[in-house]
Parts: sequence; C-alpha cells; structure tokens
Amino acid sequence: VAKDLGLQMPEIRDRGIRIVSEGRTQYFALHGKTGHLVTAERIDREQLCESVQQCVLRCELIVEEEM
Repeated sequence: VAKDLGLQMPEIRDRGIRIVSEGRTQYFALHGKTGHLVTAERIDREQLCESVQQCVLRCELIVEEEM
C-alpha cells in the first residue's frame, strides 16, 4: 500500500492511513513497519460465503490528511 501510494512509512503513520472492512470484523490491516496489506483476522470462507460461489471481501483505504 505504501509503495502504491508513493509514500514512505513515516508518512503512512503521519497521514493516519488505515484499512476499514465492511461489517464489525476488520479482516485487513497495514503492517506497521512495511506498509504491506496483511490479514488481521482469520478469514473463514465457509462462514462468510457459504451459499455463494464467488466470495468477495471489500475494504476501504482511509486517509485522514490530504494526499
């Protein structure tokens, strides 16, 4: 994520960038030292999408400061 935005890690923290998933469970996070997108919770496909063939988890990147 840091590389895609063209930012260094201190800028990620300074701008208040975070990942927000739909619903109450936050499945994704930004790794504090690398800026990589990582899983923050165990993702159980059978529990989330038991009756559909294509399973999609949506998340948003929130930036508090101007880019």
